[in-house]
Amino acid sequence: MITEHIDQWVKSYPLSAIDIDCVTTVMLKIIDGKCKMCEEEKHMMRLLYDQVKNTPGKLLDSEVHTLIETARASEIDDQIRATVYEKRVLAETMISRPVMKKFKAMIRENGLLNLQDSSI
Repeated sequence: MITEHIDQWVKSYPLSAIDIDCVTTVMLKIIDGKCKMCEEEKHMMRLLYDQVKNTPGKLLDSEVHTLIETARASEIDDQIRATVYEKRVLAETMISRPVMKKFKAMIRENGLLNLQDSSI
């Protein structure tokens, strides 16, 4: 059910290239432990990332996606943790706070994070 919700949402609200970068940056924040979203929202963002990770962003390249996949596929050691931290800080520097805030407001306003489902 949740995957279908994400799929429908992406079809209803196509993301721009900078939105894709915002999703990727949130994913880095989740991995880095700096994301302040609740666990259910983090779960939805992971699913959204999985849905759009092959869509080109504006600022972030495929190297970031490779790092994310590496971090998700294994236990995070100090080297991976440091690299994720560096990429997250760089991404947050490249994407202005107003752009990120606008993206987060848009996904909330358009119902991405409002799915009421006990299986999340």
